[in-house]
Amino acid sequence: MREKRHKHRAAILWFTGLSGSGKTTLAFALEKKLYEMGCETFVLDGDNIRRGLSKDLGFDQEDRQENIRRIGEVAQLFLEAGNIVITAFISPYRADRLMVRNQVENGSFIEIYCNASLSVCELRDVKGLYKKAREGLISNFTGVSHAYEIPDSPEIELHTAEENIGACVAKIVDFLMVKNVFLNN
Repeated sequence: MREKRHKHRAAILWFTGLSGSGKTTLAFALEKKLYEMGCETFVLDGDNIRRGLSKDLGFDQEDRQENIRRIGEVAQLFLEAGNIVITAFISPYRADRLMVRNQVENGSFIEIYCNASLSVCELRDVKGLYKKAREGLISNFTGVSHAYEIPDSPEIELHTAEENIGACVAKIVDFLMVKNVFLNN
């Protein structure tokens, strides 16, 4: 019933990549585009999760895993409500991303890897987080003192240093069309 009303299937679009790779920028640009197309959407990112639901968590491996588990649970609720939920989290571990994928119906989880080199991400870092991490002021910082596990086979890989925001959004929308996420009347 919700698919018919919304005119689209529910999905989790899971952006992953290093800090500064373009996840949040693309998530909100995609949400805007999907909203203009009449889709029911919501973006989950560090700002709206870490200030409330996960404010008790740090950035060690266990806390990162728990954070992703919580995000997966919230994303599942949006999925059940018939929304296209867009998440923008580093989510550094393959196993955690796979855990969320395995919680939902096959095909509803779409992993989007924002592939940008560490040097590009550092150049984009307006908050100076990489610099602080390199100076030892921030511990467990992904890409510097904490590992990031590149996705083995994401549904979509975006090369955000070479592709502009519009091209990346178009690539995602095209993928969603091919996967029949958008329904005809």
